[in-house]
Amino acid sequence: MKIIPPPLQPGDLLQVIAPSGAVREFEALQQGVEIWRSHGYRIEVLPEIDDTWGYLAGKDENRRYQLAKAWKDPESRGILCARGGFGTTRLLENWTWEVGKDQGTTSFPHPKWLIGFSDITALLWSLYIEGFSSVHGPVLTTLGKEPDWSIQRLFDWVEGRALEPLKGCGWSGGVATGILLPANLTVATHLLCTPIQPNLEGVILAFEDVTETPYRIDRMLTQWRMSGAFSKVRGIALGSFSRCEPLPNVPSFSVEEVLRDRLSDLGIPIVSDLPFGHETSNGILPVGVPVQLDAENGILSFT
Repeated sequence: MKIIPPPLQPGDLLQVIAPSGAVREFEALQQGVEIWRSHGYRIEVLPEIDDTWGYLAGKDENRRYQLAKAWKDPESRGILCARGGFGTTRLLENWTWEVGKDQGTTSFPHPKWLIGFSDITALLWSLYIEGFSSVHGPVLTTLGKEPDWSIQRLFDWVEGRALEPLKGCGWSGGVATGILLPANLTVATHLLCTPIQPNLEGVILAFEDVTETPYRIDRMLTQWRMSGAFSKVRGIALGSFSRCEPLPNVPSFSVEEVLRDRLSDLGIPIVSDLPFGHETSNGILPVGVPVQLDAENGILSFT
């Protein structure tokens, strides 16, 4: 189990950064900020938030500066990512979190929260490798669209309360326990065989994706299979695969057929249709915590 940051309390300061794609949804961003403020938190939006450089939220050195500033600020208790898109992997070239190795502490008083999903997967996995838990959950530009239960789930976890299980559709395969490692499938696939790929032994993977056609999902899962990346994984939890329909008038499998074809023969528990991911309810998933995946009853629970 990874080190979980100390619980947040109303009055704590959190900082907003844009480590990925250029921010375009400023009204949605403000809605997300106001949700945090309505719970009593002080939110600082870093001034570089509206930078653009092509499809990125500023040049790499500027986005890396935002990340470093928020990470090192001794007053800040957490980092809220504005949106996904693409770009966090570029920041992690020659990047160090400056994590102290003595007694598992950082170079500042406490580890801090980092919250996001989709392209933020790269940051979540990078922190996981350093021994720290983060949160796979809504970015600020999507938080305002979340149902009440999902927003409450976010605050329950970061404020130190237990999480309710998530219910999906169980495939055959029994029950497995392991360490939860959530990810966007596309981003995770592009992290295989890089320094950001964690040790996958004993892991319960949790995948979601958006706007990937079935043949692309097939190609990614085939890469996982051929690379041997699934060989020591204990189970797979599947969230939403939104707008992953076939191209019109092109012969194709459905995305559901691809997932079953590429995963069913792995001999491990699999639960699909869990409420996390893009364009559906995005219930938060803590990174690096023990979980149980029950494929008989379709339940992901937190032990």
